Amino acid sequence: MLRTRIIPVLLLKGESLVKTIKFKNFTYVGDPCNSLRIFNELEVDELMVLDISASKEKKSPNFSLIKDMCSECFMPLSYGGGIRTIEHAKKLFDLGIEKIVLNTYAIENHLFISQLSSYFGSQAIIVSIDIRKRRFAKKDVFSNTFKSYLNLDPIDWAKQAEELGAGELLLTSVDNEGTWQGMDFDLIKNISQNISIPLIAHGGAGNLDHIKKAIHEGGASAVGLGSMVTFQKKGMGVLIHMPKLENFN
Repeated sequence: MLRTRIIPVLLLKGESLVKTIKFKNFTYVGDPCNSLRIFNELEVDELMVLDISASKEKKSPNFSLIKDMCSECFMPLSYGGGIRTIEHAKKLFDLGIEKIVLNTYAIENHLFISQLSSYFGSQAIIVSIDIRKRRFAKKDVFSNTFKSYLNLDPIDWAKQAEELGAGELLLTSVDNEGTWQGMDFDLIKNISQNISIPLIAHGGAGNLDHIKKAIHEGGASAVGLGSMVTFQKKGMGVLIHMPKLENFN
């Protein structure tokens, strides 16, 4: 049996790590490099950093900070935020990034997924999809950059991203993100049943049962964790750690 992948998903705002609730209510978590050193000591298998302000502020990736992070990070590191050109991607891979994560620009320019996939290989391309409920519980792809719904059916967009060359999907439920109340298991299951590439489920995990359910019932290939690896417990202070995963599978 393949080992379950548990991936800390860290949010970068400016040059600080933050944690959000439903993409709002920013809480300062710490310095990125210091946090990565702690994850090194925790022997985390892989890690993801998403710059949540780069695209919104129309900035390129902060290559200087990413270089520092790569020099401190001993595990495979994925990065997303502000990637809009082949040159951006090439520079990130040259710095040591293992996979790049596309969100805003993949929506604006679908063919960018294909271009990157052809150039670097699909295994290096993750497409991030944020989902939020509309009225009457209808779920739609949501852009945090533009703060708007995109009138895209989540399943259709997931299938299209795969066809365009994504090697993996990161699926985030905006309504569940940072709540500790459980993940959107129906959404995870609906997406996983309609794609053949790995799916990273993200948003809402508050305990090990949530993680297990996303994997075993939802069909996710991996789970991304935010609050569970940055806070002691719900409502408590910052503490970089990893849940004990012995006998998890």
